[in-house]
Amino acid sequence: MRNKVIDAQEAAALIPDGATLGTVGGGGGLVEADTLLAAVEQRFLSTGAPRELRVIHSLGIGDRDRRGLNRLAYEGLVRKVIGGHWIWSPRMQALAREEKIEAYILPAGVTAQLMREIGAGRPGLITHVGLGTFVDPRQDGGRMNGSARDELVELIEIDGRTLLRYKPFPVDVALLRGSYADVDGNISMEEEPANLEAFAMALAAHNSGGVVVFQVRGLVDAGAIPARQVRIPGALVDAVVVEPEQPQCHAFYYDPSISGQQKVNWHLDASQRKQAAADERPGPRAVIAHRAALELFDNAVINFGFGIPDGVAKLVAARGETERYYQTIEHGTYGGELLDGVLFGFARNASCMIDSPSQFDLYNGGGLDIAFLGFGEMDKAGNVNVSRLGGTTVGPGGFMDIAQNARKVVFCGMLEAKGVEYEVNGKSIAIKRYGQIGKMVDEVDQVTFSGPHAIERGQKVLCITERAVFELTEAGLYLREVAPGIDIQADVLERMEFEPIMPAEVRQMPFVGG
Repeated sequence: MRNKVIDAQEAAALIPDGATLGTVGGGGGLVEADTLLAAVEQRFLSTGAPRELRVIHSLGIGDRDRRGLNRLAYEGLVRKVIGGHWIWSPRMQALAREEKIEAYILPAGVTAQLMREIGAGRPGLITHVGLGTFVDPRQDGGRMNGSARDELVELIEIDGRTLLRYKPFPVDVALLRGSYADVDGNISMEEEPANLEAFAMALAAHNSGGVVVFQVRGLVDAGAIPARQVRIPGALVDAVVVEPEQPQCHAFYYDPSISGQQKVNWHLDASQRKQAAADERPGPRAVIAHRAALELFDNAVINFGFGIPDGVAKLVAARGETERYYQTIEHGTYGGELLDGVLFGFARNASCMIDSPSQFDLYNGGGLDIAFLGFGEMDKAGNVNVSRLGGTTVGPGGFMDIAQNARKVVFCGMLEAKGVEYEVNGKSIAIKRYGQIGKMVDEVDQVTFSGPHAIERGQKVLCITERAVFELTEAGLYLREVAPGIDIQADVLERMEFEPIMPAEVRQMPFVGG
């Protein structure tokens, strides 16, 4: 028996100055080791140590306020951050904007898989993901501010094919979270809503000669966790911190249907679905969701992104059609009812949960039929920006890994933002006030999705807005459909910074107003 239990303060003391610190989690508190991160914050505020940390994470971690990565957002505590998604940590975003840290972004899938490669001792991650985007060294190389100068990625040639090599580096400390541990350090994740890359991060730190610490809700006797339920073996775990009040997420304490331990009846019968449709408030999001759903086909493997694409997932659930498709999210979850907002990444009654590096293997290899994703900006070449908006570091999360590899990409979003007002009924949509920010721009601020690269790879790309549907062609963005009630010239063309390719006659967009 090896008793590895320590307290959170002892765990924080294991982190030396200048260490590379890896952690795992998702927005809303998903698999977030907040007790450990809070102990690091407390130690720094009390003693000034540790200092000059290099932090790596694949997804957004926090609550847009104090928790998660926000706890590390102090000048002096952190020197460099390589993050896949930053929106859940506005305090870290501020440090990046003010040039107080070196800020980098790598795609979430790339980061998760890079941890696996580091753990395996291989020469980094070699992949096509990121070509033609801001992480390509021919563009920004993932650097997000002037303080960032490291070269994290390089171009290589294999068999006449241009690829990217994301460079490996040692991980000194991993602060992670599970559900239960035995005294030997074997970790179960049975009550967690996802596995993410917890194993890959633990492997990277352990095989780098670093320290692996897990925060768990409870401790059990050696051998009490069935072998099939152990996700991380005790051989990789140096210390365990028990947090009895560990919640499943920020929104609620515990729901077994979220962790896949118990099924609950959430399907609506035919009369309930009819009533739900009647109660749905007509609006532009409903217009987008109903049009986007027409792209679905039976048995398609699909992914829903954060934001407006949530509406498509809700529509599928309200229709009772979840079993017609294989729904996935990059966190490693299949099926069920996908939650939205701060609980994006959670699913109720999931049918399967795998590790996220393996999920990204499915995506990267071409196993995804359709991706429904949001967009911040789109330009005349079909390039899309979701990673830097208004000069603020946002990050793509899993967007790049998904968008670059799906056979069909359906971007879903408003034609304009900020202040726009609509009047929608069951037959048409009218613009009452235009928005202050146009999203169809001459050139995007940062390339998160490359239109030319998509054409080269033979992807089908649509952009569905509340007013019109566009299709990416070799010649550029083609105006395919316009919603009834919309004036093409005043409501579409004059609200864009470029003129799309115009057919002789624009088709009417299949329309459902709510």
